[in-house]
Amino acid sequence: MTHRQRLSTILVALLAVLGLTAMSATAAVAAPPAQAAAVPGAPITGTFTDAAGGTGTFAGTFTPAKFSAPDGHLLATGTLVGTLTDSTGANVGTVNKSVSAPAAIQATCRILDLTLGPLHLDLLGLVVDLNQVHLTINANSAPGNLLGNLLCAIAGLLDGTPTAGQLAAILNFLLALLGQL
Repeated sequence: MTHRQRLSTILVALLAVLGLTAMSATAAVAAPPAQAAAVPGAPITGTFTDAAGGTGTFAGTFTPAKFSAPDGHLLATGTLVGTLTDSTGANVGTVNKSVSAPAAIQATCRILDLTLGPLHLDLLGLVVDLNQVHLTINANSAPGNLLGNLLCAIAGLLDGTPTAGQLAAILNFLLALLGQL
């Protein structure tokens, strides 16, 4: 695997973790051609109501060009390319537009990782044999996950959590590296 493929894989995984959610056509900046070729796109799908009242589909990709953090919220700006298909399966049109999308961070944090070896108990003639047990508890931190958010916050009290601006700077650095390959 080449360095370019490794960095591309890392960036795609990072974008998956960020979980690009809704697309918004506000404050868009076109992607430089060198970066657009080097950075892999994230698949985007959705539905819409077509002219006949049926459900049409959208299938395409979003290729990030830069990240920013206005008002402390992470925002990805890049190019959205895709095809609109109506409920009959006919191609309605294509999209090739610069868009900005909020990047929602969904994190998983390890709460407990416990391994118990095999256990043999003889309690006055009652014999209990337990094979090895591996218990893993993870918490998902995301909007609406109250307990997951709380446990991740407690588990990460001593961690240096980056701000949205710091995360945007890191992601822009990765995009620049991919653009140079």
